[in-house]
Amino acid sequence: MAKRNHTTPLGCIACDELSELGAGKESWLVDNPFILSALDTHSLALSNKSLILIFGWSDDPFDNIKVNIHPELSPIGGEYITAIEWLVFDDIRVLAVGISSGYLLIYSLDGGLIHKQIIYPTRILKLRVRGTKRDISQDISNEEVCIVMDGVIARFDGSDLQDMLRRWFRETQTNFWDQKRKKRDLDDFENSFERVPYQLWSVTKYGACADAAITGVMPPPLMELELFWYLNSAAFMFEQSSHRYYRAVTIGNDAVISAYRLSEDKNRSLVGAILSKVVPATFSTIASFSKLLWRRDRASPKKAEPNPQSFARAASLTCLKDPPRKGEKLTLSPSGTLAAITDSLGRILLLDTQALVVVRLWKGYRDANCLFMEMLVKKNPASTSYHEYKKSDYCLCLAIHAPKKGIIEVWQMRTGPRILTIQCAKGSKILQPTYRFSSSMTSSSSYMPLEVFLLNGDSGQLSVLNRSLH
Repeated sequence: MAKRNHTTPLGCIACDELSELGAGKESWLVDNPFILSALDTHSLALSNKSLILIFGWSDDPFDNIKVNIHPELSPIGGEYITAIEWLVFDDIRVLAVGISSGYLLIYSLDGGLIHKQIIYPTRILKLRVRGTKRDISQDISNEEVCIVMDGVIARFDGSDLQDMLRRWFRETQTNFWDQKRKKRDLDDFENSFERVPYQLWSVTKYGACADAAITGVMPPPLMELELFWYLNSAAFMFEQSSHRYYRAVTIGNDAVISAYRLSEDKNRSLVGAILSKVVPATFSTIASFSKLLWRRDRASPKKAEPNPQSFARAASLTCLKDPPRKGEKLTLSPSGTLAAITDSLGRILLLDTQALVVVRLWKGYRDANCLFMEMLVKKNPASTSYHEYKKSDYCLCLAIHAPKKGIIEVWQMRTGPRILTIQCAKGSKILQPTYRFSSSMTSSSSYMPLEVFLLNGDSGQLSVLNRSLH
């Protein structure tokens, strides 16, 4: 009986340029902690501390690109690249880069610097792009870019970044960019970028975090609901507060798991709540007048270095301390309701992020990496066309890459069995394409499931794990 193959080869990234990242040495992709990767449809970005390589792996000549990016890093501060991730908005595709000094950089596919903004003066650990789209079970859509730093979480709304990028590309297409670029070169280039609004929280109550994620929107505390009910039912004829609360999960050395309620409002006191009902109209008038004055004074010589943004409120919900165990890596399910957490003792914890309860535990997976994926567990692909499957046909699974065992295991969520074991070569790494931001202008009748890709660093071969067991 022929051996069943559970992966499909897609392409090869082997090229001479990879030698700049250390290719040619066995296991170069996984042994060097400064080698970072970000996957998108037909494109892959790899980086070390000072260089980013972007290249396509498909047979399509249009997607077969090769770009070298050398970010301008300060040698005095010892800056280096700490995180990379794709941002994809319909026809806009750019690369976000996190720097050790706390700057967020955004580059176009031709290597041009689109945006530069200080988030907070500490090392960026990870860039997370995720979202939940509006459907029957979800009455709101929530798309965001979460920036994880040492003890700090920042959140950009996807629409704010999309608006900034669309303005940039619109200026480029109308030939205004060259004039603005020349002006930026003459003036202060770094301070000429617009500031994209974001929220910032400190999550250091239980020590610095090694990884973190915003898992979704959560209801306000009970006292907050009673307060706004009182304000809205009294003589104040104002609309209900639009402030959101987010649930965040962090992992680290002092606390394996911690959870926080993140508030968009910097002041949640009674006085602040009352003022939030009375002040907006007055503040809007003052702000508009200030903008008029500011526009008249556009000839100011130079902008000062921006001060760090103040923190919004982060209220602790719970924590799990179990020394000497330390949390190492965290990955979220598409809906954000499950999180797979690896620790220093070789265990993998499956956390229900809403109930904040560990619902499953695996042991003996030291240095493991996890990614959620969707598979056709009970469907036979021979009976249905490949593109006719609906979301309900797929089952959520967890792919666990155990490099010391040389295997990838796929487990059915939440408490299902192990349904697949795949042998993989040493020096391999599992990857997943970034979340693609939705748009009202585009719609697709076919559902695209969450997939996991396997990159063999030594051979350069890129494969995808098959969606079906058959």
